[in-house]
Amino acid sequence: MQLSLPDENATLALGQQLAARIPSKAFTVYLYGDLGAGKTTLVRGLLQSMGHDGAVKSPTYTLVEPYQFNDRSIYHFDLYRLGDPEELLFMGIEDFFTDNALILVEWPQRGEGVLPEPDLSLSLEYAGRQRTAVLHAHNALAEEICQDLHI
Repeated sequence: MQLSLPDENATLALGQQLAARIPSKAFTVYLYGDLGAGKTTLVRGLLQSMGHDGAVKSPTYTLVEPYQFNDRSIYHFDLYRLGDPEELLFMGIEDFFTDNALILVEWPQRGEGVLPEPDLSLSLEYAGRQRTAVLHAHNALAEEICQDLHI
């Protein structure tokens, strides 16, 4: 599936739509795209839609930023500065993948071989002054989520 994102507000809106559709059980989203493509902007839209009212920054230096909404744990990873995928094992990456956790991973290719398969992959690509979001569902649940998205 491909969506045109004409501006930052459209990227935020896509994050909001995802938040409304992602189930409350374990779900993993991989976010691909060049620097500045809008990955963190999309995460901000998602988190704000779920009730987060603070700043949303990319955890480039900390690798992970945790959020808690009622009984839901959300972990926002940014693996851009990851030197070796095995570093994820040392930080106990498997402990983050719980029954109700929502995992959002920027630069997942840096954790290849260690990270589990995602439910949904989302790539943000430059299209002139706009962006294009390309979504790929890896299972039936993610396919259902994608069917109703629009900008």
